[in-house]
Amino acid sequence: MSTLDLGVIGNCNIAALVDAQATIVWGCFPRMDGDAVFHALLNEGKGDGMFSIELVDQLHSEQAYLPNSAILRTTLYDHHGGIAEVVDFAPRFALYERIFRPPMIVRRIRAIQGRPRVLVRLRPGFENGGLKPQLTRGSNHLRYVSPAQTLRLTTNAPVSYITEERPFVLDRPIDMLLGSDESLQAGVETTARDLFERTLDHWRSWVRSLSIPFEWQDAVIRAAITLKLCNFEETGAIVAALTTSIPEAPETQRNWDYRFCWLRDAYFVIHALNRLGVTRTMEDYLRFINDIVEEAQDGELRPVYGITRDTSIDEITIPHLAGYRDFGPVRVGNQAHIQIQNDVYGSVVLASTHAFFDQRLAHPGNAALFEQLERLGNRAVAVFDKPDAGPWELRTIASVHTFSSVMCWAACDRLAKIARHIGQTDRAIYWRREADRLHAIICQRAWNAEKGCFASTFDGDELDATLLLLHEVDFLAADDPRFAATVDAVAGTLRTGDFLYRYVAEDDFGRPSTAFLICVFWYIDALAALGRHDEARALFETVLARRNPLGLLSEDIDPRSGELWGNFPQTYSMVGLINCAMRLSRNWEDAF
Repeated sequence: MSTLDLGVIGNCNIAALVDAQATIVWGCFPRMDGDAVFHALLNEGKGDGMFSIELVDQLHSEQAYLPNSAILRTTLYDHHGGIAEVVDFAPRFALYERIFRPPMIVRRIRAIQGRPRVLVRLRPGFENGGLKPQLTRGSNHLRYVSPAQTLRLTTNAPVSYITEERPFVLDRPIDMLLGSDESLQAGVETTARDLFERTLDHWRSWVRSLSIPFEWQDAVIRAAITLKLCNFEETGAIVAALTTSIPEAPETQRNWDYRFCWLRDAYFVIHALNRLGVTRTMEDYLRFINDIVEEAQDGELRPVYGITRDTSIDEITIPHLAGYRDFGPVRVGNQAHIQIQNDVYGSVVLASTHAFFDQRLAHPGNAALFEQLERLGNRAVAVFDKPDAGPWELRTIASVHTFSSVMCWAACDRLAKIARHIGQTDRAIYWRREADRLHAIICQRAWNAEKGCFASTFDGDELDATLLLLHEVDFLAADDPRFAATVDAVAGTLRTGDFLYRYVAEDDFGRPSTAFLICVFWYIDALAALGRHDEARALFETVLARRNPLGLLSEDIDPRSGELWGNFPQTYSMVGLINCAMRLSRNWEDAF
């Protein structure tokens, strides 16, 4: 049965998921949002859409990343004492003053002990598994051909054994390079070794440049690498996850495609990148967002964009894929791109504020950017009290969501601060006046006097987890009694065990049955802001223990069983981990 005990490899162009037995069960080409030629994760038991390496009479396996890298090592054991090692990675390193990140996966196999017999099954399927490739071969390569693209496997293994799926003795190291239909410029072993050494050196150099907390260093480093793997570096976009249609919970049809860039994530992602000191990635992401702002007509933004700012991401189903554990449907595209979600204006302004205050950036904010952001501010003022789909993207229910209104206020608040910083006093006065006006209205309409806390909608009585962010975005001071009351009310309503639901009200698909992982990180941050540090640290340690064996998190978790659900790996979850660790850790100065 499929699980999310998976590792991710990638190079900020493509990415693939590898299960605990060294089978690639998910991977898209020629980029991370492309054709899922490896799709076994969503079509379990059908025998295709995968790239497996197994030992004859295999007994068990072990798996770990090479320290401080995105290179995954799986050790396979057979019943006869044979041991083999599989090392998987996607090449990434500096070459000719730019980053070399080809759409390629490298698999290196060698015997560690005995004479293990290895069986290779390479079964890609094009058009998300709907088209079986044509196969051609050469002396040291195989070509998997479709009208849209061709993948070439170049290897020093016997290609006939691969095409016939016939086991052979692993009496020498084997290398397999799968990628574009291009010939190698050197020998297979020489090329694979060179790619491995350069990629390992690149990742370790990248990790050395990180700013990390004293505590939970391994967890933060792994989260940082995973966050980077969700970055489509060519444009600067950062996807919400690398998969589609892993359900939020079984038998719910809450199956969505997350291989896109949500503007709502921008503030939290930028915050994490800033804390890590990953300024180049942060600046590239800001440039991606600013290009969206530049194109926005009348300052109107969509909630989600493709990784090249594509807006044609209409949602369709793929009927020939059964779904994760047969829990369909499998969807490609996301209907959320046509929804009205008014929080996006604040999210973009909050993220862009860094450009005006972070002196490390090569392209700081200026008057022209401020003028663009003012268009978003005008839009925020116009829609702050209008119904929308809300932060949880309700498909048939529209309300005036408190979070959306607060983020519109945040747009005005940050524009006032930016204007003051760049010396535009008149605009600073204007935006401060608008921010104060919105703040008063939100406090009047969203505060539920009967419950003694803020509600998730204007004049409503339901609660949702975004209310935990009222201090995070500076809408309420940490010592404001309304904040403490709201945090306690949210926990009392949404917490089950160690985790929190997004909300418990019924939506388009019924009541949620799994907890949303980012919500527990928001709760931990709120506890820390309230001075409840011991409680926050204890809960953070508990959440860390729920990561998969390789230190990764998905979107959702069953609060009772601890099983991970939802798209994987989830950017929001990894960002939440990073931000909490940074907030809670002891200072380096106090550590020794």
